[in-house]
Amino acid sequence: MKHGFIKTAAVTPDIRVADVAYNTESIIKNIDEAKEAGARIIVFPELCITGYTCGDLFTQEILLTDARKALHRIAAHTKEMDALVFVGVPLAIEGELYNVAAALHRGEILGLITKTFLPNYGEFYEMRQFRQGPEQARFLMFDGQWLPFGPQLLFAEEHLDALVVSAEICEDVWSPIPPSIQAAREGAVIIVNCSASDETIGKAAYRKSLIEGQSARLICGYVYANAGEGESTTDVVFGGHNMIAENGTTLAEGTRFHNSMICTEIDVKRLDGERRKNTTFQPSKERTLIRIPFSLDQEETVLTRSFSSRPFVPGDEKERRERCEEILTIQAMGLKKRLAHTHATHAVVGISGGLDSTLALLVTAKAFDALSLDRKGITAVTMPCFGTTDRTYQNACKMSGKLGATLREVPIAASVSRHFQDIGHDPEDHSVTYENAQARERTQVLMDIANENGGLVIGTGDMSELALGWATYNGDHMSMYGVNASVPKTLVRHLVSYYADTCEDEELSEVLRDVLDTPVSPELLPPKDGEIAQKTEDLVGPYELHDFYLYYFLRFGCEPAKIYRLAKKAFAGEYDDETIYRWLSTFCRRFFSQQFKRSCLPDGPKVGTVALSPRGDWRMPSDACAAAWLADLEQVKPEGKQEGSLR
Repeated sequence: MKHGFIKTAAVTPDIRVADVAYNTESIIKNIDEAKEAGARIIVFPELCITGYTCGDLFTQEILLTDARKALHRIAAHTKEMDALVFVGVPLAIEGELYNVAAALHRGEILGLITKTFLPNYGEFYEMRQFRQGPEQARFLMFDGQWLPFGPQLLFAEEHLDALVVSAEICEDVWSPIPPSIQAAREGAVIIVNCSASDETIGKAAYRKSLIEGQSARLICGYVYANAGEGESTTDVVFGGHNMIAENGTTLAEGTRFHNSMICTEIDVKRLDGERRKNTTFQPSKERTLIRIPFSLDQEETVLTRSFSSRPFVPGDEKERRERCEEILTIQAMGLKKRLAHTHATHAVVGISGGLDSTLALLVTAKAFDALSLDRKGITAVTMPCFGTTDRTYQNACKMSGKLGATLREVPIAASVSRHFQDIGHDPEDHSVTYENAQARERTQVLMDIANENGGLVIGTGDMSELALGWATYNGDHMSMYGVNASVPKTLVRHLVSYYADTCEDEELSEVLRDVLDTPVSPELLPPKDGEIAQKTEDLVGPYELHDFYLYYFLRFGCEPAKIYRLAKKAFAGEYDDETIYRWLSTFCRRFFSQQFKRSCLPDGPKVGTVALSPRGDWRMPSDACAAAWLADLEQVKPEGKQEGSLR
């Protein structure tokens, strides 16, 4: 359970209606298989010990007696098992028959969860045999032991505070106020559902959206085990539609009409952190539900779920194109409002031929179109200096012309050289002063041109650069509106690519594709043989790694050791462990040391769930220390790595 991962399984066993002995053996076999797969929470369907479709056979004493004996046998089978098992069973208690999900752990029955909402419509007639569970759980004597009985029981793991499990049964989740709501408000982070939901046209899609929606609303993991083949087909068919969801996302889904087990890990620490951040998720002030302790061995869960190496970029092409169009529109609408509010009919963009300035120019053109302004009001300024290459210069000029902007060239080499004389800096000294003097001169030029035209300087820096502090303070760090401020570098590339694929001007598309092929560089050092000499990712590390780190650090508050673990899995075969570790260490150090630049960022539109605006998503003191984060990372240093080898 290291880092909060708990492996869960939803199982549809092969059963025979009313054949308790056969079903018991099948369930025991599936428990063993789930345990072998590493599952620590194992969920079976509703009434699976007897079969859900027994009808009036539920009134037969022989069936109920056999079911109760089977429950004890299954519980005894878990004695040596490190798992919490939920199994559906009919139980006659105090003269009434209840539809129950029994929680089993290490040979014991920990609790009996009752079904709250009994469907009695359409093909369902549960009220004919069963009684609704009590409104509140209580303790009762069951076969010689006092057990909690009723809805919303909470099973709390003793060593991991975030791991609290509750259960509901089938129709409960379809009701207007599911029992899981109160369970979640009192701490349940994983909800399990023992279900028998039959298949009709369109029902599977609705069922999936229901489970995803409930897991999102409650910020929880949801394990849904459904009845399948083996139930009676007198009037209905069951498809074994199993699902495991986490905060609105399906992690695993079974194949319908095929009895099977699905198994994956739920990140309970992530869910716990999400709840702490979300002020509209309000825990119950009163603790009214019964909490039952249980314990699991503290082993490292083997991860089988996948983690996208580019979490900001949708893997599905259709979804990615839709996302790109939406982001471009959000960026343009933000700028449109700022232009309209300031009555500005001019905008100034420093255009270098690189990705970020290209995106900023494309967004500015889109905003001008939305305001029905002439694109000639966009002044695209190219400012060649010591590091400018012909490739980027030509691309900047061609792009500006194809978009209908007004191209203006302001060479700054002479101004920067004079500045070096003024401050006594040796131009052969290519230190940070040499580089930043160019960036600040460019910003001054842009600001003054904007003043001449009564326009706004449009910022080009992206979120990845802001996270790393890869910007010149009061240079490219500053603008009047930063349209790319919450767009990570990995997504910038796809936005430009999307524009190239969808624009009608083939010549513009060719220029944009060449920009995409150009190495990322600030071009502040002289080129070598006409080629770019300064490549950003050689200096600060690959942006796909840093965007991954940023996503899990900012979005989920993951500690560096956990991020390292996820990155190793996500980038397996792409980067080795030492490379991942090296740049993660760099990320941690730079993220903390460069906060002062983010504390005074210009305005810019938020486009996703992660942003760095000091007025919104991220409010961090500029002098916060990274020591604890670096110490956490030090614990997982790859073997053979020497002290002080990181730069």
